[in-house]
Amino acid sequence: MTTTWTVRVTRAAEDDFQHILRWTVANFGRRQGKIYAKTLSLAISALSRGPDIPGARRRHEISRAVYSLHVARAGRKGRHFVLFRVSSNAAAPAIEVLRILHETMDIERHLS
Repeated sequence: MTTTWTVRVTRAAEDDFQHILRWTVANFGRRQGKIYAKTLSLAISALSRGPDIPGARRRHEISRAVYSLHVARAGRKGRHFVLFRVSSNAAAPAIEVLRILHETMDIERHLS
């Protein structure tokens, strides 16, 4: 039996998502904004299968509890990744999405 994990998105990650979409629309148009919104959403939704899904990796250089998942997966392109951790406060398995950052960003500066 497969466990379905609850995925919670922090306010910071929600803000990241909106900022990314505004920037994408401003620079590449509405159509591309919709495509990239779907790409980001699919990456976040994939986390409902747990932290050990293909492409997810522990980020020990940041913290033992932090993982990343690149949004470029399943034939979709993207230059962002999702930072997340397994929630230890939940009775049921849960993942907390901390941030959605561009691959060129300084992670430690954006993760406090």
